[in-house]
Amino acid sequence: MTPAVQTTTTVPASHAVQRILSTSMRVQQPQSTGDLVSLAMGEPDFDTPLQIREAANRALAEGHTHYAPLLGEPVLREALAAKLSVLAGHAVQSADVLVTQGGTAALSAAILGLVNPGDKVVIPDPTYSLYSDLISMAGGVCVPVPLGTDLHWDLEALGRALLGAKLFVFCNPSNPTGIVHTQVELEALGGLLAGTDTLVLSDEAYSDLVYTPEPFTSALQVDSLRGRTIYCQTFSKSYAMTGWRVGYLWGPPEVIAAAARVHGTFNGSVNTASQLAALTALRTADPDVRRMHAAYTRRRELMIDGLADIEGLHASSPEGAFYLFPRYDAGLTAVELCAHLRGAGVAVRPGSEFGKHGEHHVRLSYAASEEHIREGVRRLGEAFARL
Repeated sequence: MTPAVQTTTTVPASHAVQRILSTSMRVQQPQSTGDLVSLAMGEPDFDTPLQIREAANRALAEGHTHYAPLLGEPVLREALAAKLSVLAGHAVQSADVLVTQGGTAALSAAILGLVNPGDKVVIPDPTYSLYSDLISMAGGVCVPVPLGTDLHWDLEALGRALLGAKLFVFCNPSNPTGIVHTQVELEALGGLLAGTDTLVLSDEAYSDLVYTPEPFTSALQVDSLRGRTIYCQTFSKSYAMTGWRVGYLWGPPEVIAAAARVHGTFNGSVNTASQLAALTALRTADPDVRRMHAAYTRRRELMIDGLADIEGLHASSPEGAFYLFPRYDAGLTAVELCAHLRGAGVAVRPGSEFGKHGEHHVRLSYAASEEHIREGVRRLGEAFARL
């Protein structure tokens, strides 16, 4: 008998995947181990508060193990609508709230539900790297706009870039810079968009983690952005619920309808136990949010003080989230520097992951424990001294 001939078939990835691969620098970052201190993770090191975990256990014990409604559990959407009504200063309908598989799925549903091939989408540079990947997946034309020297928006450059744009996507507070965009900046953005059909997607995942004397201003509170804002939020950061995968969107009804179609097709509904746990977070966890905010405030100061002693590293004072985005002097690319630092036993993220103008920066997270911050900064200092 003639033996079967083995053949190998090469199956190329879709054009959407190839577009992402051609530009994306997103990689999975390591957690701390015995030999490595990670200051790379954008994840709270706190456990989810006990009453939230107990709510999930109770939901499972009571038999909430079946498919949830595609838009989300009505009781959670009603609670979210009530919260958003207070924030926006006008009535928000629960019918226009979409519960998603974390903030990632909310962003994905919004961008893929809106952006057509060839549509112009503007983002700051640097900014959260998922945005450009999703724009590439949708076939849109991503237009990065360099930030000013203070890492806030360059409003003149932004105004030029926004001409003819379908969408402007930003996060506030900012990942990776830690900048908080002020009410004045947001009102200026509204002025730039006056008389246009451009939408804004405001990712406010870190809105509870602000360290400025002035209170945080949401895009929902800015009159000149009303009617064009898509609000994206997650339970991950404020409530230390990263693994639970609960986020939500709110915005113009036709936008949410399109996003819901995408989310239902890609993901289906969020599991009921996680949604009921999220409802408990909304109702009970404000003291926990304040406790974690106080801890981040201490860790922020600890990291700022430690970095101040490292020659060749220049850290601006972060205003929100739990990141520092220091600039460095060494003649290495950000990727090369991160490899050097990894060899010294400390992991950070290259600034170039977040855009071309993030080069010669690194992103450090102080969501780590105080022990890991002290040890990680010590290793950073030793590594920079060897450059």
